[in-house]
Amino acid sequence: MWPLELAGLTRLMARTRGRPEVKIGLIDGPVMTTHPELSGPNLREVRGHGTAACTISSSAACGHGTMVAGVLHAKRGGQAPAICPDCTLLVRPIFPETTASHQIMPSATPEALANAIVETIDAGARVLNLSAALTPVTAHGERMLTEALNYAAHHGVLVVAAAGNQSTVGSTAITRHPWVIPVVACDSQGRPTPESNLGNSIGRRGLMAPGENIPSLGTDGSYRSFGGTSAAAPFVTGAMALLWSEFPQARAADIQQALTQGRSGRRTSVLPPRLNAERSYQFLRVMTGERRAF
Repeated sequence: MWPLELAGLTRLMARTRGRPEVKIGLIDGPVMTTHPELSGPNLREVRGHGTAACTISSSAACGHGTMVAGVLHAKRGGQAPAICPDCTLLVRPIFPETTASHQIMPSATPEALANAIVETIDAGARVLNLSAALTPVTAHGERMLTEALNYAAHHGVLVVAAAGNQSTVGSTAITRHPWVIPVVACDSQGRPTPESNLGNSIGRRGLMAPGENIPSLGTDGSYRSFGGTSAAAPFVTGAMALLWSEFPQARAADIQQALTQGRSGRRTSVLPPRLNAERSYQFLRVMTGERRAF
């Protein structure tokens, strides 16, 4: 599958399917948990929030959450990328199921996202995947969101966020946070998609990953393709989870450094480099080997 080859994931996925103790927090729409390619003991809801399952299969929220879940957690051997099927997926919906699938993606308030981040971290997540279209950010909402992202950094929980699809150059309360890894989408040739947002903070700390015509899971039990930075972000999240599965003693900062190859502070372009999971794996092998030697 070209997206896995382009992201350097093929060999890493051959080494590991992930570990259940590596928990990925999916903060998105609800998921069609009864999909035959998703069923399994390692798909869970964040306890205390309510159901993670879709109630309206035709909603945009359900469709979006299910497709992102398919990239991360589908069974191997199907059409979906299925990067980390043996990791634990913690589903924490933030989008209401009131928008039809053919309409624009529903949004959430910054306060709702902040609460979801904290709850998912408290549920044991080690990596968060955010694909959040937000309502206009108030000073109070931005403060809550910043505090939640600080909470993630304090607890060593990595945060991956879709950079957005408005064809703008700039930053948001999410992408400018120093702990967040923003993700830009690229096509099969490795070129950024025209709609991907770019910016100084995105270029300095972010990554680019496949985000055009990505096959995943549909809510009717079949397969469906999607694109944009929401499709690209789970490739980075899945790579993080596999690396942590292979190097369970690594710190969050080690995983982050391996993905960015330690060059984040020296980047000046608004366009980030492309994810190369195999190079990150080799980087961690050297890093952890050197640490053991001392």
